[in-house]
Amino acid sequence: MDNAPRQEPPIKALVVPVTPLRQNCTIVWCTRSLRAAIIDPGGDVTRLLDVVRQHGLILEKVLITHGHLDHAGGAAALQAACGVPIEGPHPADQALIDDIARSGARWGMSDARSFTPDRWLADGDRVSLGETELEVYHCPGHTPGHVIFFHRQARFAQVGDVLFAGSIGRTDFPGGSHAELIASITGKLWPLGDDVTFVPGHERLSTFGAERRSNPFVSDEALALTPGP
Repeated sequence: MDNAPRQEPPIKALVVPVTPLRQNCTIVWCTRSLRAAIIDPGGDVTRLLDVVRQHGLILEKVLITHGHLDHAGGAAALQAACGVPIEGPHPADQALIDDIARSGARWGMSDARSFTPDRWLADGDRVSLGETELEVYHCPGHTPGHVIFFHRQARFAQVGDVLFAGSIGRTDFPGGSHAELIASITGKLWPLGDDVTFVPGHERLSTFGAERRSNPFVSDEALALTPGP
């Protein structure tokens, strides 16, 4: 019988759907320091801060996967309320961030505001979180400046709108590219490992392995049947 004490995971994550679009905002924190980041705060900022307080966390920063309203519309309000830095996305999403207020008015989210990140992110960057860190991968296709966040030890990723359980991100928005999206998924996500659990931008969690087996757009079988150029 193994009597060794169970080791606490280096990070924990809590998914909080926000905005009328039910976007998966993720509160992730270092379990040793209780320092937290809110990933993709599309809105409902008061509710998010209540959750942070209820768990006894210290908000350290805001992380953004891409510049669409439902993922980034509440970042400016969070920064104003807490004075924390905003990190991400890649600078190729600047135009989308500049359009947040106009998009918010169209969708009935009048509190949404544009912002300038304190730190733009690029492929290969790392972001600190308390006593741990997340790896950054630039994954264009849904938007030009989309990034994902990966914690190697915890086998956890927040992938925004790159990949979903049973689907992939839309590429019909300005700056979208189906070819780039497929390349991002197969070239950046799959090498991280089949055992990685990911939080998508909407709907339920999955693993990279499950999507390689059954996703009708990017499973190994589906891609093998796709005609070449």
